[in-house]
This record gives sequence, structure tokens and C-alpha cells, in this order.
Amino acid sequence: MSGSLRIVFAMTLGAAVLAAAPEAPAQTAGSPTAAAVQNVTRGPSGLPLPRFVSLKSGRVNSRVGPGVNYAVDWLYLKPGLPMEIIQEYDNWRRVRDADGAEGWINQSLLSGRRTAIIAPWQKGKSVQLNLLKSPQAGAGAVAMLEPGVIGSIESCDGDWCRISVSGHSGWLEQTFVWGAYPGEQVKQ
Repeated sequence: MSGSLRIVFAMTLGAAVLAAAPEAPAQTAGSPTAAAVQNVTRGPSGLPLPRFVSLKSGRVNSRVGPGVNYAVDWLYLKPGLPMEIIQEYDNWRRVRDADGAEGWINQSLLSGRRTAIIAPWQKGKSVQLNLLKSPQAGAGAVAMLEPGVIGSIESCDGDWCRISVSGHSGWLEQTFVWGAYPGEQVKQ
């Protein structure tokens, strides 16, 4: 889409939970292709690159370069949307979204609060993922989630993440979470 502004609407949290779920095993639906972060590289801010953050505001411009004089390429309209910071320049951060789109966002519009998109690579497929009562395969389900739904990461132990979505908290295998690297431990 060259020469025009792209607007991104993310699924609202209210549509995230398909239903409160009876006890049932989680369905597996594949895993992401992202590799685990092995060597920690630090940006000029002293923070690791790459790293996940989220959008503070419900209206965030993503620009083609690091400054207000650069054209706006994307307009994000969902606070809490996870982003991956891949580069830093002054007070600008080059970010990548779950669809792979990249652009520059001012650091003041980003938050260290960790959020996640559930299995975005499965969007559009008739797949449901169970949010589990405990971090183990076969645990009872708290809710069923659609791919592409956004939730808050409470913690990750490297294999499982505790996620909160629309008032439901539970566990999901970390391989289904875009917002935490495989093997990464997250404590909020």
C-alpha cells in the first residue's frame, strides 16, 4: 500500500474470550518461527534489543523514519498492543508488530507493560486455544481463546505464560504467545 496511510485496528479485549470453558485439554496448533534470544545486545538506552513493549495510547503514529518530519506509515488504534523494539535512535524506537510491519515510534508512546497476542499466525483459522488453570498439559480450561486476541502477560517461566484476558487469568504454552520470546522468563 504505497503512498497511503494504513490504519490498524486490533481485536478488542471484550471479543477475546469465546466462552468460559469446561475442563478440556488444550489444542495445539503449531508454533511460531521466532528463535529464542541467545545473546543480549544493548541499545543506546542500555536496555536489551530486541525486546517487547506495548502501546500506551489508543492513537499511535508509526513513521517511516525516526522523527516527526518523516511520513506516517501506520496508525495504531489499540492501546496495549504488543510491539517488538528492534532498534533505537535518540528517543525513537524502531518497532515490529505481530504481522511483521516495521516503523518508528516515539518512546513516550511505548510502555514497558508486557502484553501479548495469542497465536497471531493462526488468525483466520478455526482454532481455539484453552487458557488453562495450571501450567501443565491437560489441566482444566478457564476459557477458550481465539487466535489474535490481546491479553496481559502476568508472568512467563520459559515454557508457560500466565495471561489475563477479559477478566480471565490462566496459563498458556509460551509457544502460543507473541509478546514473549521462547524460553524468556517474564516477571511483571
